[in-house]
Amino acid sequence: MTLKLPVLAINFKTYMQATGLNAVKLAKICAKEAAKSRKAVVVGVQAADVFRVSQAVRIPVYAQHVDCIEYGKNTGHMLPEAVRQNGAKGTFLNHAEHKLDHKVLKATIKACKKAGLTTIVFASDKRESAKIAAFNPDCIAVEPPELIGTGISVSSAKPQVISSSVAAVKKVRKIPVLCGAGISRGTDVAKAIELGAKGAAVASAITTAKNPGAVVRDLVKSM
Repeated sequence: MTLKLPVLAINFKTYMQATGLNAVKLAKICAKEAAKSRKAVVVGVQAADVFRVSQAVRIPVYAQHVDCIEYGKNTGHMLPEAVRQNGAKGTFLNHAEHKLDHKVLKATIKACKKAGLTTIVFASDKRESAKIAAFNPDCIAVEPPELIGTGISVSSAKPQVISSSVAAVKKVRKIPVLCGAGISRGTDVAKAIELGAKGAAVASAITTAKNPGAVVRDLVKSM
């Protein structure tokens, strides 16, 4: 699947407001705003919710993680082909909350390509972004871990992380870069795009919001 850009990647994580039937409800809100704005939005859900959410919305649904395994004896692991057959269009990999050894990450990206899954791979800074670019993912999302969930936007607090990561990746491969960590307002997204990003990765600003639709609306209008 080709990733439409610019894109807002929404990570549902394991928040109560974004689990099970609540995941369906939130995904429908995100899909409604995507349709109204005609902007690209993808939602990353728990593996257990991939099927029910993908059946409920037309926007791309991503798994939050998959493992580098093949069919066979892998109890407790997440098979890329399994999430694909259950409706996932892609997957997140290497999030700060689920880091991977780079050798494993490289092999997992390859396994995802084989399974037909688009990959959005997270990186903490420009150095890691450049290393990951060599593995040829579909997209890289740079997120300084110290700003995740703080409400302090990377595009305002550490804008150089975005611009330097975009430049570092460009030297390796032509891969789009998203930015994340603390993104909560449309102005944060607009600034990130000015700095070379092709969209943003967001989680708690939407999943824990009293009016998540309004937050999504504000973010996508700036893309």
